[in-house]
Amino acid sequence: MSHQYYKPATTRLQRSELAVPGSSPKMFEKALNSNADYIFLDLEDAVSPNDKLTARENIIKALKEINWKEKGKTISVRINSLDTHYMYRDVVDIIEQVGDRVDTILIPKVGTNSDVYMVDCLLTQIENSKKIKNKIGLECLIETALGMSNIKEIAKSSDRLEALHFGVADYAASLRARTIVIGGLNPDYPGDQWHHGLSQLVMTCRAYGLRAIDGPFGDFNDSDAYISSAKRAAAIGIEGKWAIHPSQIDLANKVFSPPDTEVKKATRIIEELDKAAKEGKGAAQLDGRMIDAASARMAENIVNINQLIESK
Repeated sequence: MSHQYYKPATTRLQRSELAVPGSSPKMFEKALNSNADYIFLDLEDAVSPNDKLTARENIIKALKEINWKEKGKTISVRINSLDTHYMYRDVVDIIEQVGDRVDTILIPKVGTNSDVYMVDCLLTQIENSKKIKNKIGLECLIETALGMSNIKEIAKSSDRLEALHFGVADYAASLRARTIVIGGLNPDYPGDQWHHGLSQLVMTCRAYGLRAIDGPFGDFNDSDAYISSAKRAAAIGIEGKWAIHPSQIDLANKVFSPPDTEVKKATRIIEELDKAAKEGKGAAQLDGRMIDAASARMAENIVNINQLIESK
Protein backbone atom coordinates (compact mmCIF):
# COMPACT_ATOMS: atom_id res chain seq x y z
CA MET A 1 0.00 0.00 0.00
CA SER A 2 1.10 3.55 -0.65
CA HIS A 3 2.17 5.70 2.29
CA GLN A 4 -0.40 8.24 1.03
CA TYR A 5 -3.78 7.38 2.49
CA TYR A 6 -7.23 9.00 2.34
CA LYS A 7 -9.50 8.27 5.27
CA PRO A 8 -12.76 6.56 4.24
CA ALA A 9 -15.89 8.69 4.38
CA THR A 10 -18.73 8.04 6.81
CA THR A 11 -20.10 4.54 6.33
CA ARG A 12 -23.74 4.56 5.21
CA LEU A 13 -25.91 1.89 3.65
CA GLN A 14 -26.84 3.28 0.24
CA ARG A 15 -27.99 0.35 -1.89
CA SER A 16 -31.17 2.14 -2.95
CA GLU A 17 -31.65 5.89 -3.09
CA LEU A 18 -35.22 7.05 -3.64
CA ALA A 19 -35.71 10.39 -5.38
CA VAL A 20 -38.66 12.33 -3.95
CA PRO A 21 -39.67 15.68 -5.52
CA GLY A 22 -40.14 18.40 -2.94
CA SER A 23 -43.13 19.58 -4.93
CA SER A 24 -44.99 16.31 -4.21
CA PRO A 25 -45.52 16.13 -0.43
CA LYS A 26 -48.01 13.28 -0.89
CA MET A 27 -44.99 11.12 -1.73
CA PHE A 28 -43.20 11.81 1.57
CA GLU A 29 -45.16 9.31 3.65
CA LYS A 30 -44.76 6.61 1.00
CA ALA A 31 -41.01 7.27 0.94
CA LEU A 32 -40.87 7.03 4.72
CA ASN A 33 -42.52 3.61 4.71
CA SER A 34 -40.58 2.26 1.72
CA ASN A 35 -37.62 -0.12 1.84
CA ALA A 36 -35.22 2.52 0.51
CA ASP A 37 -31.97 2.90 2.45
CA TYR A 38 -31.59 6.51 1.40
CA ILE A 39 -34.05 9.28 0.59
CA PHE A 40 -33.15 12.40 -1.29
CA LEU A 41 -35.69 15.18 -1.18
CA ASP A 42 -35.32 16.97 -4.48
CA LEU A 43 -35.34 20.69 -5.22
CA GLU A 44 -33.64 20.50 -8.60
CA ASP A 45 -34.58 18.79 -11.86
CA ALA A 46 -37.77 17.10 -10.61
CA VAL A 47 -39.23 20.48 -9.58
CA SER A 48 -40.46 23.07 -12.08
CA PRO A 49 -39.28 26.71 -11.67
CA ASN A 50 -42.78 27.77 -10.61
CA ASP A 51 -42.70 25.27 -7.74
CA LYS A 52 -39.16 25.83 -6.39
CA LEU A 53 -40.12 27.99 -3.41
CA THR A 54 -43.10 25.82 -2.45
CA ALA A 55 -40.96 22.70 -2.71
CA ARG A 56 -38.40 24.19 -0.36
CA GLU A 57 -41.10 24.93 2.22
CA ASN A 58 -42.53 21.44 1.80
CA ILE A 59 -39.15 19.90 2.53
CA ILE A 60 -38.59 22.04 5.60
CA LYS A 61 -42.02 21.05 6.91
CA ALA A 62 -41.41 17.37 6.20
CA LEU A 63 -38.07 17.40 7.98
CA LYS A 64 -39.66 19.08 11.01
CA GLU A 65 -42.69 16.84 11.26
CA ILE A 66 -41.63 13.40 10.01
CA ASN A 67 -39.31 11.16 12.05
CA TRP A 68 -37.18 9.75 9.25
CA LYS A 69 -34.55 8.38 11.63
CA GLU A 70 -37.12 6.21 13.38
CA LYS A 71 -37.60 4.38 10.09
CA GLY A 72 -33.86 4.04 9.55
CA LYS A 73 -33.70 6.46 6.63
CA THR A 74 -30.66 8.51 5.69
CA ILE A 75 -31.87 11.91 4.48
CA SER A 76 -30.24 13.95 1.76
CA VAL A 77 -31.49 17.13 0.08
CA ARG A 78 -30.61 17.84 -3.55
CA ILE A 79 -30.25 21.59 -3.82
CA ASN A 80 -30.46 23.56 -7.04
CA SER A 81 -27.27 23.98 -9.04
CA LEU A 82 -24.85 26.83 -8.44
CA ASP A 83 -25.78 28.60 -11.66
CA THR A 84 -29.29 29.33 -10.33
CA HIS A 85 -30.47 31.97 -7.88
CA TYR A 86 -32.28 29.29 -5.85
CA MET A 87 -29.17 27.54 -4.54
CA TYR A 88 -28.05 29.80 -1.71
CA ARG A 89 -31.53 30.04 -0.21
CA ASP A 90 -31.91 26.27 -0.48
CA VAL A 91 -28.88 25.87 1.75
CA VAL A 92 -29.55 28.79 4.10
CA ASP A 93 -33.27 28.22 4.69
CA ILE A 94 -33.13 24.44 5.05
CA ILE A 95 -29.97 24.19 7.15
CA GLU A 96 -30.82 27.12 9.41
CA GLN A 97 -34.25 25.67 10.18
CA VAL A 98 -33.76 21.89 10.08
CA GLY A 99 -30.03 21.31 9.63
CA ASP A 100 -29.94 18.92 12.58
CA ARG A 101 -32.22 16.58 10.61
CA VAL A 102 -30.24 16.53 7.37
CA ASP A 103 -27.51 13.94 6.84
CA THR A 104 -26.09 15.20 3.54
CA ILE A 105 -26.51 17.82 0.86
CA LEU A 106 -26.41 16.55 -2.72
CA ILE A 107 -24.85 19.13 -5.05
CA PRO A 108 -25.90 18.75 -8.71
CA LYS A 109 -23.81 19.41 -11.81
CA VAL A 110 -20.53 19.86 -9.95
CA GLY A 111 -17.92 21.02 -12.43
CA THR A 112 -14.95 22.09 -10.29
CA ASN A 113 -13.70 21.81 -6.72
CA SER A 114 -14.66 25.45 -6.15
CA ASP A 115 -18.33 24.49 -6.52
CA VAL A 116 -17.96 22.21 -3.52
CA TYR A 117 -15.98 24.83 -1.61
CA MET A 118 -18.83 27.32 -1.93
CA VAL A 119 -21.43 24.98 -0.42
CA ASP A 120 -18.96 23.82 2.23
CA CYS A 121 -18.34 27.44 3.25
CA LEU A 122 -22.07 28.15 3.58
CA LEU A 123 -22.61 25.00 5.65
CA THR A 124 -19.72 25.80 7.97
CA GLN A 125 -20.98 29.30 8.67
CA ILE A 126 -24.55 28.11 9.34
CA GLU A 127 -23.42 25.24 11.56
CA ASN A 128 -21.29 27.63 13.64
CA SER A 129 -24.02 30.27 13.83
CA LYS A 130 -26.81 27.85 14.74
CA LYS A 131 -24.58 25.59 16.83
CA ILE A 132 -25.58 22.53 14.82
CA LYS A 133 -23.72 19.60 16.37
CA ASN A 134 -23.85 17.08 13.54
CA LYS A 135 -21.47 17.81 10.69
CA ILE A 136 -23.53 17.69 7.50
CA GLY A 137 -21.98 15.65 4.71
CA LEU A 138 -21.71 16.54 1.04
CA GLU A 139 -22.33 14.40 -2.02
CA CYS A 140 -21.63 15.45 -5.59
CA LEU A 141 -23.34 14.62 -8.83
CA ILE A 142 -20.86 14.12 -11.63
CA GLU A 143 -23.04 14.76 -14.66
CA THR A 144 -21.14 17.01 -17.04
CA ALA A 145 -18.04 16.67 -19.17
CA LEU A 146 -16.42 19.38 -17.04
CA GLY A 147 -17.19 17.51 -13.84
CA MET A 148 -15.83 14.22 -15.16
CA SER A 149 -12.66 15.90 -16.41
CA ASN A 150 -12.13 17.43 -12.94
CA ILE A 151 -13.34 14.44 -10.93
CA LYS A 152 -10.11 13.83 -9.00
CA GLU A 153 -9.88 17.42 -7.79
CA ILE A 154 -13.57 17.34 -6.88
CA ALA A 155 -13.00 14.15 -4.87
CA LYS A 156 -10.36 15.93 -2.77
CA SER A 157 -12.29 19.20 -2.41
CA SER A 158 -13.75 18.89 1.10
CA ASP A 159 -13.51 16.78 4.22
CA ARG A 160 -17.31 16.81 4.24
CA LEU A 161 -17.44 14.91 0.96
CA GLU A 162 -18.86 11.40 1.29
CA ALA A 163 -19.97 10.20 -2.14
CA LEU A 164 -19.97 10.81 -5.87
CA HIS A 165 -23.04 9.99 -7.99
CA PHE A 166 -23.12 9.34 -11.72
CA GLY A 167 -25.80 11.55 -13.28
CA VAL A 168 -26.20 9.76 -16.57
CA ALA A 169 -28.96 11.93 -18.10
CA ASP A 170 -27.18 15.28 -17.94
CA TYR A 171 -23.89 13.53 -18.65
CA ALA A 172 -25.33 12.18 -21.90
CA ALA A 173 -26.58 15.67 -22.80
CA SER A 174 -23.21 17.19 -21.95
CA LEU A 175 -21.41 14.71 -24.21
CA ARG A 176 -24.11 15.04 -26.90
CA ALA A 177 -24.36 11.27 -26.73
CA ARG A 178 -27.18 9.50 -28.54
CA THR A 179 -29.26 7.62 -26.03
CA ILE A 180 -32.61 5.84 -26.09
CA VAL A 181 -33.65 6.13 -22.43
CA ILE A 182 -32.03 7.65 -19.34
CA GLY A 183 -29.35 5.15 -18.34
CA GLY A 184 -30.27 2.78 -21.15
CA LEU A 185 -28.04 1.34 -23.83
CA ASN A 186 -27.79 2.47 -27.42
CA PRO A 187 -27.89 -0.60 -29.70
CA ASP A 188 -25.43 1.09 -32.06
CA TYR A 189 -22.73 0.97 -29.37
CA PRO A 190 -20.92 -2.37 -28.93
CA GLY A 191 -21.46 -2.71 -25.18
CA ASP A 192 -22.24 -0.25 -22.41
CA GLN A 193 -21.49 3.34 -23.42
CA TRP A 194 -21.70 4.45 -19.76
CA HIS A 195 -19.01 2.02 -18.60
CA HIS A 196 -16.15 4.48 -19.00
CA GLY A 197 -17.85 7.17 -16.90
CA LEU A 198 -18.92 4.76 -14.18
CA SER A 199 -15.51 3.11 -14.09
CA GLN A 200 -13.78 6.50 -13.79
CA LEU A 201 -16.14 7.46 -10.97
CA VAL A 202 -15.76 4.28 -8.94
CA MET A 203 -11.96 4.30 -9.31
CA THR A 204 -11.82 7.89 -8.10
CA CYS A 205 -14.13 7.17 -5.17
CA ARG A 206 -12.06 4.21 -4.00
CA ALA A 207 -8.82 6.17 -4.34
CA TYR A 208 -10.09 8.98 -2.13
CA GLY A 209 -12.28 7.10 0.34
CA LEU A 210 -15.71 8.00 -1.04
CA ARG A 211 -18.88 6.01 -1.71
CA ALA A 212 -19.71 5.38 -5.38
CA ILE A 213 -23.38 5.58 -6.41
CA ASP A 214 -25.01 5.02 -9.80
CA GLY A 215 -27.77 7.38 -10.88
CA PRO A 216 -31.18 6.90 -12.50
CA PHE A 217 -32.66 4.49 -14.99
CA GLY A 218 -35.55 6.22 -16.71
CA ASP A 219 -37.83 3.40 -17.84
CA PHE A 220 -39.32 2.25 -14.53
CA ASN A 221 -41.58 -0.19 -16.39
CA ASP A 222 -38.57 -2.20 -17.58
CA SER A 223 -37.39 -3.97 -14.45
CA ASP A 224 -35.13 -6.36 -16.38
CA ALA A 225 -33.18 -3.49 -17.94
CA TYR A 226 -32.91 -1.79 -14.53
CA ILE A 227 -31.54 -4.97 -12.98
CA SER A 228 -29.03 -5.41 -15.81
CA SER A 229 -27.86 -1.82 -15.39
CA ALA A 230 -27.50 -2.25 -11.63
CA LYS A 231 -25.62 -5.53 -12.02
CA ARG A 232 -23.13 -3.97 -14.44
CA ALA A 233 -22.53 -1.19 -11.93
CA ALA A 234 -22.20 -3.57 -8.98
CA ALA A 235 -19.70 -5.70 -10.89
CA ILE A 236 -17.21 -2.82 -11.05
CA GLY A 237 -17.62 -1.70 -7.43
CA ILE A 238 -20.59 0.67 -7.37
CA GLU A 239 -22.47 0.21 -4.07
CA GLY A 240 -25.92 1.57 -4.83
CA LYS A 241 -28.29 3.04 -7.39
CA TRP A 242 -31.07 5.59 -7.57
CA ALA A 243 -34.71 4.60 -7.63
CA ILE A 244 -36.85 7.15 -9.44
CA HIS A 245 -39.92 5.01 -8.81
CA PRO A 246 -40.81 2.87 -5.77
CA SER A 247 -40.83 -0.25 -7.95
CA GLN A 248 -37.05 0.09 -8.37
CA ILE A 249 -36.22 0.10 -4.63
CA ASP A 250 -36.34 -3.64 -3.96
CA LEU A 251 -34.54 -4.32 -7.24
CA ALA A 252 -31.62 -2.15 -6.13
CA ASN A 253 -31.57 -3.61 -2.63
CA LYS A 254 -31.33 -7.12 -4.02
CA VAL A 255 -28.61 -6.40 -6.58
CA PHE A 256 -26.40 -4.50 -4.15
CA SER A 257 -26.79 -7.01 -1.30
CA PRO A 258 -24.27 -9.87 -1.37
CA PRO A 259 -25.98 -13.28 -1.71
CA ASP A 260 -25.75 -15.65 1.26
CA THR A 261 -23.42 -17.92 -0.71
CA GLU A 262 -20.95 -15.04 -1.19
CA VAL A 263 -21.14 -14.06 2.48
CA LYS A 264 -20.50 -17.63 3.61
CA LYS A 265 -17.57 -18.05 1.26
CA ALA A 266 -16.10 -14.69 2.28
CA THR A 267 -16.36 -15.72 5.93
CA ARG A 268 -14.59 -19.02 5.18
CA ILE A 269 -11.80 -17.17 3.35
CA ILE A 270 -11.17 -14.97 6.37
CA GLU A 271 -11.23 -17.94 8.72
CA GLU A 272 -8.83 -20.01 6.60
CA LEU A 273 -6.38 -17.12 6.29
CA ASP A 274 -6.52 -16.54 10.05
CA LYS A 275 -5.56 -20.19 10.54
CA ALA A 276 -2.76 -19.87 8.00
CA ALA A 277 -1.43 -16.75 9.74
CA LYS A 278 -1.26 -18.59 13.06
CA GLU A 279 0.84 -21.25 11.31
CA GLY A 280 3.15 -18.58 9.93
CA LYS A 281 1.81 -18.82 6.38
CA GLY A 282 0.82 -15.88 4.14
CA ALA A 283 -1.45 -17.90 1.86
CA ALA A 284 -3.82 -20.86 2.07
CA GLN A 285 -6.03 -23.07 -0.07
CA LEU A 286 -9.82 -23.14 -0.15
CA ASP A 287 -11.89 -25.36 -2.41
CA GLY A 288 -8.85 -26.09 -4.55
CA ARG A 289 -7.88 -22.43 -5.05
CA MET A 290 -5.14 -20.29 -3.59
CA ILE A 291 -6.18 -17.43 -1.30
CA ASP A 292 -3.97 -14.70 0.14
CA ALA A 293 -4.06 -11.21 1.67
CA ALA A 294 -5.80 -9.77 -1.41
CA SER A 295 -8.47 -12.46 -1.06
CA ALA A 296 -8.96 -11.37 2.55
CA ARG A 297 -9.47 -7.74 1.56
CA MET A 298 -12.09 -8.71 -1.02
CA ALA A 299 -13.80 -10.99 1.49
CA GLU A 300 -13.84 -8.27 4.15
CA ASN A 301 -15.70 -5.96 1.76
CA ILE A 302 -18.48 -8.54 1.44
CA VAL A 303 -18.66 -9.30 5.15
CA ASN A 304 -18.70 -5.61 6.09
CA ILE A 305 -21.57 -4.69 3.77
CA ASN A 306 -23.52 -7.72 4.99
CA GLN A 307 -23.05 -6.63 8.61
CA LEU A 308 -24.27 -3.14 7.69
CA ILE A 309 -27.40 -4.60 6.08
CA GLU A 310 -28.10 -6.85 9.07
CA SER A 311 -27.71 -3.97 11.51
CA LYS A 312 -30.30 -1.82 9.68
